[in-house]
Order: sequence, then C-alpha cells, then structure tokens
Amino acid sequence: MAAQRTGAPSVAAAPALPSLGGRRSSYRERVADALRAALIAGELLPGEVYSAPTLAARFGVSATPVREAMLDLVKEGLVDTVPNKGFRVTAVSEKQLDEYTHIRALIEIPTVVELARTADKVSLEALRPAAREIVQAAVSGDLIAYVEADTRFHLGLLALAGNVHLVEVVGDLRKRSRLYGLTALVEAGRLLASAEEHLELLDALIARDEEAVHEVMTRHLGHVRGLWAARK
Repeated sequence: MAAQRTGAPSVAAAPALPSLGGRRSSYRERVADALRAALIAGELLPGEVYSAPTLAARFGVSATPVREAMLDLVKEGLVDTVPNKGFRVTAVSEKQLDEYTHIRALIEIPTVVELARTADKVSLEALRPAAREIVQAAVSGDLIAYVEADTRFHLGLLALAGNVHLVEVVGDLRKRSRLYGLTALVEAGRLLASAEEHLELLDALIARDEEAVHEVMTRHLGHVRGLWAARK
C-alpha cells in the first residue's frame, strides 16, 4: 500500500494489512475492519494521504467498497477526505489522548471491578483464549493481531456487564485514541508485560479479588496513555 504526504512525492512502504479472503461479510465491512486495525496499530500514519485505488489494489477488490469503507472511517473521525487525492489519517493530540484515557478510566475501571462480583466464572474463562492470543501476538510482534485480540478481549469483558451502549462508547474511544507507540514497545521488549496483564486481570476476576482487579485495570489503562503513547 502506498502512502504519500500532502504535497510530497515520496512513497512509503506498504503496511501489512490482513487478507480479505473468505465470504463471511461484505468487502466494505472487511476493508473497514482491516483499516481500523491498521490505524489503531499505527500502520497507517497520521498526516499521510492514502488513495482508494491504491488501497483497493492492496485488497484485490474494486475501489468502490474501499471508498465506502473509508467514508465510514470519516464518520468515526479516523480519517478526513482530501479532494482529488484520497483520505488523510487524522492526528490525535496530547490533550485528546488525555481526555479519551480519562473517560475510559471513569467507565471501565468501576465496570470491570463490578464484574468481580457479578460475572460468572464460565463467561470469564471464555475470554482466556483471547487473552492468550494477545500474549502470543506480543511475543511474535504482530501488532495487527494484537490490536484485534485486545479489542475482542476488552469489549467482550465489558459486554458481561450487560450494557450495550457502554460497550459502544468504549469501542469508539479505543478507535479514536489509537494505540500509538506499539512498535516502540515491541522494540523495547515492554509489550509482553502489558499483554500478560490480560491474564492477570482474568485471574483476579475469577478469584473475586476486587482490589486486585482495580489495581490491574488502573495499571493497564495507564499503558494506554503512558506506554502506548511512548511517553514513559
């Protein structure tokens, strides 16, 4: 996939996006999912402009579903349209990252602590495969797989609270904040520690240890703004 900065002729290396093989959903939905994962993982860079035809060539589909998928991302605030050029990935400011993380903490920490009292152990154990996938992705340095498994785990966990709108809000915040700094964490050997916290959190939930759940969630969300933003 080629990318060029506005007004610059240089072309960047193509990000390793997932294949769109199979018939489980529409091309538009699958393209949108793949693009979201790439945006969150930082494979598509802020300020870069990507054209629909170039993305379509990468996925092996026509430009129409790609253009439609990118328009979905425009509505989510992840990209902006650039007339006659394509779509520019929007940047996230330091202030926005602080605000998104603060809102997530207000929602997620008390919700997950409550699950230590209310969630049944079978439902919690059902999340363990996703937690293990996160760890495996961290070990292999596969950022797209990491993001996909991480999203599945956290939104699946929150879904146990039975509030669909809460899950939608957190899902939107996760997309908007992006997980900047993942590559730096891989290179520094620090991504694995963050990944293993998912298993630690599950164990604390199953043990009904509310204090431990609160501690792990607070530490883990701190990585969103600290480690994942490569500020610590």
